[in-house]
Amino acid sequence: MYLEIVSPEATLFGSDVESVVLPGINGEFQILKNHASIVSLLKEGTVKIHTENPMVLDELHADIVPQGKDNKVLTLKINSGTIEMKDNKIIVLVD
Repeated sequence: MYLEIVSPEATLFGSDVESVVLPGINGEFQILKNHASIVSLLKEGTVKIHTENPMVLDELHADIVPQGKDNKVLTLKINSGTIEMKDNKIIVLVD
């Protein structure tokens, strides 16, 4: 599935991913491939991106931090946002 993370200043991330964990207003939740369509508000917290392939660090936006030895988990701290998942495409708008 494809994940795109956009802030008012720039596109922070755009790539195929295995899953994404998001800080929803009612608690943290995970989205996997073929998830039902969803629209949700996000609160302050950390977005955890589980990539299909290790990312080339030079291609990452400065706010996205690789975790672990294999760089397959990336994190991004956000203040708030909105997420839409439809047809295996996730768009996250963040502040």
